[in-house]
Amino acid sequence: MPPSRGIDDEAHDSVSAVGAEAASLRTARMAFIALLVGALCIAFAPIFVRLSELAPTATAFHRMLLALPLFGLWALAEKPAGPTASFKYWPRRQQTWLVLSGLFFAADLACWHWSIVYTSVANATLLANGAPIFVTMAAWWLFGERITLRFLFAMALALGGAALLVRASFDIGGTHPLGDVLGIVTAMFYAAYIISIKALRRTMSTAVLMGYSGMISALALCGLAVAAGESVWPLTLRGWSILFLLAWVSQGVGQGLIAYGLAHLPASFSSVSLLLQPAAAAALAWMMLGEALSGWQALGGAAVLLGIWLARRATRAGRV
Repeated sequence: MPPSRGIDDEAHDSVSAVGAEAASLRTARMAFIALLVGALCIAFAPIFVRLSELAPTATAFHRMLLALPLFGLWALAEKPAGPTASFKYWPRRQQTWLVLSGLFFAADLACWHWSIVYTSVANATLLANGAPIFVTMAAWWLFGERITLRFLFAMALALGGAALLVRASFDIGGTHPLGDVLGIVTAMFYAAYIISIKALRRTMSTAVLMGYSGMISALALCGLAVAAGESVWPLTLRGWSILFLLAWVSQGVGQGLIAYGLAHLPASFSSVSLLLQPAAAAALAWMMLGEALSGWQALGGAAVLLGIWLARRATRAGRV
């Protein structure tokens, strides 16, 4: 007969379970903080795009290219073991997801950067951040994430708050229809990117994933910029400074933290948390570009924060 378990063994198992749960909660908390900080860093992106000397696609190319050394140093610090860091040793499915993630993000950036040119910063950011709608549907279908009415209410509140943020400038199909359409297409591509990153983070580290995906995006964007006849070489030190800030702040820190967070939180909730970005972008556009910020927009920012908080509560309760 197997030896009976004593009281000490049961107590040890109970303590271990409590410790594992506490560690899981700490990890989720850190992932949530990473998402919010990442969203704040990305909020600077439209400002840098507006200030860039280069055309939108060329600017997006440098965003990806100049961030690669950061991810390379990060990957070296992690010291991944042999085959785990080599593309050719990965399963075909993983290779396919990786290539798609790079292409999705390249398309996302190209569409978004052009939308910023043809419409307001706040408008472009809101439409691009319609991604949670598409992410939530895909997360339910692909990952089996449970989506409840409580979570849907929180997401609707956050999206409604984001809409209030651009209440004054939002005029879809009006004076800037091309920019608005590009913003919607951006949301679709960004949703596809988030889903692909979520799938890849199950087996890959943040640094390796962002490095390889970034190289694919940079190659695709370089081809698009050259095909469009855009110059890819800034002429001034200021021009280079803007590109480095875009690459290091918005891509290196911002997207890197978001990729980290996606490994530990549901994709649906993560996408809602990123709605902090339009609130921050509207505030930055007001401070740095002189775009109007009204009382309605302030109310919208508060609604975004409340929606994210409610979505977080639903997620912590295990209902998403």
